[in-house]
Amino acid sequence: MAISIVMPALEMAQETGKLLAWRKKEGDKVTKGEPLLEIETDKVVLEVEAPADGILAAVTSFEGADVPVGQTIAWIVAPGEQPPASASTSAPGARAIAEAPRISPKAKRLAKELGIDLSRVTGTGPDGVITGEDVQRAAVSAQPQPPGLNAIARLMAERTTQSWITTPHFFLVREINATGLVVAREQFGAGITFTDLLVALTARVLAKHPKMNASWAGDAIRLNPDVNISIAIAVKDGVVGAVIPNADDSSLGDIARHRSDLTERARAGRLHPPDVSGGTFTISNLGMLGIDAFSAIITPPQAAVLAVGRIADRVVPVDGQPGIRPMMTITLSSDHRVVDGAQAAAFLNDLAGALEAPQSWLA
Repeated sequence: MAISIVMPALEMAQETGKLLAWRKKEGDKVTKGEPLLEIETDKVVLEVEAPADGILAAVTSFEGADVPVGQTIAWIVAPGEQPPASASTSAPGARAIAEAPRISPKAKRLAKELGIDLSRVTGTGPDGVITGEDVQRAAVSAQPQPPGLNAIARLMAERTTQSWITTPHFFLVREINATGLVVAREQFGAGITFTDLLVALTARVLAKHPKMNASWAGDAIRLNPDVNISIAIAVKDGVVGAVIPNADDSSLGDIARHRSDLTERARAGRLHPPDVSGGTFTISNLGMLGIDAFSAIITPPQAAVLAVGRIADRVVPVDGQPGIRPMMTITLSSDHRVVDGAQAAAFLNDLAGALEAPQSWLA
């Protein structure tokens, strides 16, 4: 049975991906799980693996092409088998929108005001309805880009601009006594970083606060069944969010090994689509770069992102007297459509407790 190879969708706002290179040529034998092609999408180069054993056939997209998400670009067939007569199709959702788009009233009004062709807009609302946010994202993408801006930097600029325009951010800041984190890192030994501790502790606290682990689904809140922590990793010309799935149920050692592997492959441009998809909450740690505190922009459709500053000795009150303690500033950016201030504050309060007493959460 022929298996289609399609341009993968890694997030709601993604409309196309750039095909960088085929690892196999048409007619070659392929093995399930081996690298088949490289694509560039949303700030990172990814490897796409072969989904089945067979022969690569009916390649319809070539290196350098920008391909719509969901479009079939090749087939894997059994020896002697022919690919389907139509070797270039789109995913059902994308095809339905192209043939007969369903559009919200707000989207129609914004499209008229902004001069956006709705036939070129992908809907992210329920059952593929085009929403006002979809039109706003299309308007941002249509803006002319400065000369010399490469594809990765351009995509990063588009995504952050879209999020800032369409997501109602609010921010909460908390000072943390990091003595417990410092002690925990020393106790757990080599290979464990502060980021590993942050991932493990944040995931466990998120399990108690499902609204903070939720997503905005166009016009409703969707509670995510899994806690998948996305770690912001600096790569050439941008930042990529690499995902540690089910982090709340993972041991600290497993998290450290997974984080190390993701970091190494991200910087080598060898991530796979599952490595950057499915994140439900993001952690961005700039402490290792000497940053005291900052506010981060939410990655839709996630509800929040945690920005982490460096650990530094400061003079603070200790039993009514000046004392020196290692302190750290964390800033929580939240989507007001999903959580309110009280809910976000309750989460941040529990997270502060976990960060100040990590052993009790990681035992």
